[in-house]
Amino acid sequence: MFLPTTIPEVKALGWDRLEIILVTGDTYIDSPFMGVSVIGKVLLDQGFRVGIIAQPNLETPEDILRLGRPSLFWGVTAGAVDSMVANYTALKKWRQKDDYTPGHVNDRRPDRAVIAYANLIRRFCKPAAPIVIGGIEASLRRMAHYDFWSDKIRRSILFDARADFLVFGMGHATIVALARALKQGRSFDHIPGIAYIAGTKKGLELPSFETVTQNRQAYIDAFTVFYRNTDPVTGQQLCQAHQDRYLVMNPPAPVSTTTQMDEIHDLNYEHDVHPFYRAMGPVRALDTIRFAIPTHYGCYGECRFCAITVHQGRTVQCRSSASILRQARQFTAHPDFKGNIMDLGGPTANMYGYECPKKLSHGACQNKSCLFPEICKILQPDHSRYLDLLEKLTALPGIKKVFVNSGIRYDLIMQDKKHGSAFLKKLVTDHVSGQLKVAPEHSEKQVLHHMGKQTINDLLAFKFAFDNISAACGKPQFLTYYFMAAHPGCTQQEMAALKRFISENLKTHPEQVQIFTPTPSTFSTLMYYTGQEPFTGKPLFVEKDPAKKQRQKDIVTDRTRPGKNRGPQKYKKVR
Repeated sequence: MFLPTTIPEVKALGWDRLEIILVTGDTYIDSPFMGVSVIGKVLLDQGFRVGIIAQPNLETPEDILRLGRPSLFWGVTAGAVDSMVANYTALKKWRQKDDYTPGHVNDRRPDRAVIAYANLIRRFCKPAAPIVIGGIEASLRRMAHYDFWSDKIRRSILFDARADFLVFGMGHATIVALARALKQGRSFDHIPGIAYIAGTKKGLELPSFETVTQNRQAYIDAFTVFYRNTDPVTGQQLCQAHQDRYLVMNPPAPVSTTTQMDEIHDLNYEHDVHPFYRAMGPVRALDTIRFAIPTHYGCYGECRFCAITVHQGRTVQCRSSASILRQARQFTAHPDFKGNIMDLGGPTANMYGYECPKKLSHGACQNKSCLFPEICKILQPDHSRYLDLLEKLTALPGIKKVFVNSGIRYDLIMQDKKHGSAFLKKLVTDHVSGQLKVAPEHSEKQVLHHMGKQTINDLLAFKFAFDNISAACGKPQFLTYYFMAAHPGCTQQEMAALKRFISENLKTHPEQVQIFTPTPSTFSTLMYYTGQEPFTGKPLFVEKDPAKKQRQKDIVTDRTRPGKNRGPQKYKKVR
């Protein structure tokens, strides 16, 4: 069932009033890929009366008051994507399109959507029930953070949104615990995975907001301590002064068990846009996620430009094959299903089914990463469960093809000496829809080091194997490579070297080259702001001129003569 979006829907359920109203910057797609839908369904499953308002109008009260006022709390999220990333390119140009808005036009998601929606509630709903903010935008801004779009250190979003609570991470168990505490009038300050504002300090104190705005080394120190405490096994309670009040961040919530993951994904999702919003136009994101299956959360890659580590975590949490097969069987009964599962994966598809046993019991290592500078020997990549899952899904009646479109870590395949070859053969032969996504990001060792990525050696071995298998099965398939320009530590010289590597070794002309966007709560953003390598303290070149960032990208992508400059361009200023 859909969560109600109008009063007639509320009454049809026999409810006189909602306890919780969720507000989101995306249109309402009822899918396990959409965080607000998952949170709503989890709360509904626990007996709470929940409704949803998507992309409300900021100028009038009609939208935000459409469902009345909740008796328990408002839940606010910017949506599946950070609103500033959704609205602006890496060069701060306005994006014309939005895959999560009906009609595909970017005209309904405000900048800093969490703050905008919290202000909207407070403006028209006085006195307001408590406001709980969450989702990736809030999660990554839970402490004092560098904001690329204003080029300054901003306060915790809890202060700017004037919210009562912040739920960080995936939030499934946390939001239920918080809802129960609020309903029963019990204390909330013990709940893992929440942040709140207090009058006194609690836990391990970080340098204050005022200090980190004036002292870049203090900001490095604060972020490093914060990052080290994002593991649910070893994380401590943290606090950070903002003038005379304290941001308090409880330890992260424990990772979900397989049973819990199954319970979340076995809930009754419609895999469609709610009819109220469907009438406003087609939603492009639905094409990608409608008949796709999520297998796990989390990623142990720890790429330094990626926010998954801070939001989803470094521990991979997997569904059982039984739960995944149940979802596939449900697809076969859908009238619009054509027999093709469009994706089977997670943040990185081939991390399904194995984890470091030491991490599960003792937490993530503080002094090393699972995959960098090389794959840890304790991890032991094992593709057997994923391989078995692909075979079982393919054998189901009504399933024609199962595609893997999430992207894969080729280094994990090459490292798996027992099952890697069999998995790769199965993947390339049966589960590639013409192209397979891989993300080497760069070719130059020093730039890859700053990114937290391994050297390029495994890519060439993987390409050789991929091409041979594709040829053997008679399929004209190719690899799609994702590269990055203007990452901290990268100059035009490194981009020229990347261009040569691509031409000489990959024999292609890349289209997927993105300019680095400094998003909150990543080590790469820390490097961008400070101009310093945080692990050694050494100065680091950082390209901040928009025209020169574009030039770095052009070196690799331009089909015109090498070295041609597009000339100066104008870039939008963002508050």
